[in-house]
Amino acid sequence: MKGYLKMSNKEINRITIMDKLKFKKITEKQAARELDLSVRQIRRIKKKYLAKGALGLIHQNRGRISNHRIADSEIDRVIEIIKNRYWDFGPTLAWEKLRQHHQAILGKETLRKIMIRANLWQSKRQRKPRLYQLRPRRACEGELVQLDGSPHLWFEARGPECTLLVFIDDATGKLFHLEFALSESTNAYFHACHGYFKTHGKPLAFYLDKHGVFRVNTTRDGMADTRDSNGLTQFGLAMKTLKIELIYANTPQAKGRVEKVNQTLQDRLTKELRLKGINTIKAANSYLPTFIQEFNQKFGVEPKSIVNVHRPLQPWEKLEEILVKKYQRILSKNLELQYQNITYQIQTERSTYALRKAPVVVAEDRFGGIKIYYKNQELKYQIISKQPKSEIVDSKRLNLKMEEVKLNQQQMAIITNKQETNRRWKPAPNHPWRQYAYTNTNY
Repeated sequence: MKGYLKMSNKEINRITIMDKLKFKKITEKQAARELDLSVRQIRRIKKKYLAKGALGLIHQNRGRISNHRIADSEIDRVIEIIKNRYWDFGPTLAWEKLRQHHQAILGKETLRKIMIRANLWQSKRQRKPRLYQLRPRRACEGELVQLDGSPHLWFEARGPECTLLVFIDDATGKLFHLEFALSESTNAYFHACHGYFKTHGKPLAFYLDKHGVFRVNTTRDGMADTRDSNGLTQFGLAMKTLKIELIYANTPQAKGRVEKVNQTLQDRLTKELRLKGINTIKAANSYLPTFIQEFNQKFGVEPKSIVNVHRPLQPWEKLEEILVKKYQRILSKNLELQYQNITYQIQTERSTYALRKAPVVVAEDRFGGIKIYYKNQELKYQIISKQPKSEIVDSKRLNLKMEEVKLNQQQMAIITNKQETNRRWKPAPNHPWRQYAYTNTNY
């Protein structure tokens, strides 16, 4: 046979198998296994190969126009309709309108290709993966500490859902402090920082995410209870007083060291708590120092410099007065102020008119204690009235709070049912039972 044949790689590979089958070097089952076809297909291909040779292996529709091809006149009509009426429509919406109002028989993806060829739609390019360069570790211990919270079922089904606050040194990869808390709240971080500063001192900087505890993420008004006059959160104000720099990461990958250790802890620490039979936050916090020591021995690395840049706390840096929430209030004519739906009245021996309309600072420590200051002088006060307090729940703790509410409702329903059951039933005064008189008879 003269001339050339255009064959695909799949068709070329079939020639060798068909030759072996022709000379009975392999069976039809073996040929079907090698070509990943059925025996019936092998017999059909073999029949064509014996009759036409290699020409019988070429697909018969090659070079022919498909019977399902859409006519050029229909494509031109659709393009004209889109240009006139749906020039700013996407392929999916345009396809719906064409089928609904213009009896178009195109497929959705076919229309997408037609619109791309006619420059009526630009295909969305796949977003290129972003490459993050490896940031070298800091040289000194305490130069940069990454801080993050990891909500997880740490006690699995044995205990409450909680959050682990993690402090990890960037230079050594060592855990400096771990602490379990109900959620990532300001008081929880204050309590954790208190323990960290007492043990290690003050680092030069904290590397944080943009959680609302660390940074004000809105510019709306009415933020007096979450930030001071400089736009800092309560946590930021406390760290500014201690001269600790706060660095905010734009992506989770930027603080990858603490993100990776969170995954490790969710695996290792959860299993250790299970083996130890620890089911409560208090017991887990007591065990954490032992876990930290074992963890650092396995995974800690030596820093580039032997210098530890942690700074000791100065005598005037009293954490009990710094790691607190501070809010400004204005005293009324009666020397009263309101905080958290509670009315406080200042008790003073000086002239009352001196404190009228005076700005005071309400300081709430991490245990809920309240102190009121005027020009850095503590004032005595008494509570005048209390109103029901509405609790503000963090978004990460919302599901846990809803479960607590449902559990309380179920418990109250059980108690109410028991009370109803235990309540003795008394017949009415006109009940037939009361018509009988009972007398004691001595025999």
